[in-house]
Amino acid sequence: MYHIEKNTVQETLIIPLYGRKVCSEHFPDLFKDPEAERICGMLDYDFAEKGKKMESAAGLFGALEVAQRQYDLAWEVKDYLKKNPDAAVVNLGCGLDDTFRRCDNGKCRGYNIDMSDVIAVRNELLPENDRERNLAFDLNDETWMDEIDCSNGAVLFASGVFYYFKTEDVKALFQKMAKRFPGAVLVFDSCNRRGAKMMTKTWLKEAGISDVGAFFSLEDKDEIRNWSGDFADVSAKSYMRGYRDIYKDVSLFHRLMIKFCDGFVKMQIIKITFK
Repeated sequence: MYHIEKNTVQETLIIPLYGRKVCSEHFPDLFKDPEAERICGMLDYDFAEKGKKMESAAGLFGALEVAQRQYDLAWEVKDYLKKNPDAAVVNLGCGLDDTFRRCDNGKCRGYNIDMSDVIAVRNELLPENDRERNLAFDLNDETWMDEIDCSNGAVLFASGVFYYFKTEDVKALFQKMAKRFPGAVLVFDSCNRRGAKMMTKTWLKEAGISDVGAFFSLEDKDEIRNWSGDFADVSAKSYMRGYRDIYKDVSLFHRLMIKFCDGFVKMQIIKITFK
């Protein structure tokens, strides 16, 4: 059993993981996640408190969001690999996410990047294999880009990551990636300022972020279109309905929440194609 300490970075890693497990149990026809179930079973951690919160209607919607986001990003990775089967699959701020393994076609290469304390946990629970590397880097330190073999293309993705970054840092990172990875695709989730403010009351608060104004949010995809002359295209899809519409498969409360996410807080999956 792997011990998870309360009120540490380790605990923040297992929240989305546990969300995927809960979703797998409550919506098995929509999401089946044996890996999340396997890893949660390896952990020495009292899930009772988190479980109680996640079993509520609102908590279950949070679990649905986490699972749907992974589905969306995996869809984009698989789509890119259809034309670029030997590409690099780069998980930015990977945590304990196993998207590369879900999308692995037997030819591509996986790179999971996160802070050293996170990678230490990952190495215990999701160790590297022949074509997959766990890399300990701060994403703002561009030297991580030297580790990526993009000679056969690259698809880069980030799940719930950029909310923690200042807008100027996101802009600088995107510009550098566009220069370093021509022909690559970057995919990530975003919400508007209103959504980011709501997050400050929950998990951004736990990360010590109170002044949301400086941090990354997006009202419209066109805000970032002119960030770099190396962007060939910027597109957006609904987070909850854009890749697989689950609207008819969930309860009335969850349908209302989906409408809220689409209309009020503009939860989207953004895709940038580099020239």
